[in-house]
Amino acid sequence: MTFKMIDYREYIESDINIMLGKPIIKGTRITVALVLQRLSEGATPSDLLTAYPSLTPAAINAVLAYASDVIANESIIAVA
Repeated sequence: MTFKMIDYREYIESDINIMLGKPIIKGTRITVALVLQRLSEGATPSDLLTAYPSLTPAAINAVLAYASDVIANESIIAVA
């Protein structure tokens, strides 16, 4: 089985005029945070596709890739 790396920038955008600049799925008002929250609550990708018909499987994967990239590149400042 091979996996194709998704460029989340094709699916995720931030625009101050949409949802106060929170990252969203392009062309929707569905935030990255909403998708991650629903997945963390036990929703399956299939559940999300049913609940939000404008989502695609690739967009859900892009949300996960975006979250992974943000976490991998965060800076942690230790405070004593």
